[in-house]
Amino acid sequence: MVAKRKTDLGTLYKGSPGQWSWIAHRITGVAIILFLFAHVVDTAVVGWGPTAYDRVVAVYHNWGVRLLELGLVAAVLYHAINGVKIMLFDFWPGTTRYMKQLSIGSTGLFLLAMVPITWIMGRDILNLSLGWNL
Repeated sequence: MVAKRKTDLGTLYKGSPGQWSWIAHRITGVAIILFLFAHVVDTAVVGWGPTAYDRVVAVYHNWGVRLLELGLVAAVLYHAINGVKIMLFDFWPGTTRYMKQLSIGSTGLFLLAMVPITWIMGRDILNLSLGWNL
């Protein structure tokens, strides 16, 4: 009988920061691809004339869709920052010694960047949803 060897991170899928980063990178990548598909479709409507295109574009003046746009911006930003972190590990394997620090730094950079983005886009969402004029 072979004894199981316990690693520093424990058993598989215990939720280490690297696993959450991996999952979030995949989810944001899929979300971005789905948006790109929808964007190609809504842009293609211009071929049916300006009236059809104007009706499709009017959907973007809905607060719910604007909230989804904020989520899209967050997904693109996270995916880009995390992708740079992954490239650092790929091109300079020695940086894996600083994986935890780089993960904390990339998460901090993402959160720091999202504060003004959320403020700017959030004002527009609140204006549309509550009728405010911020």
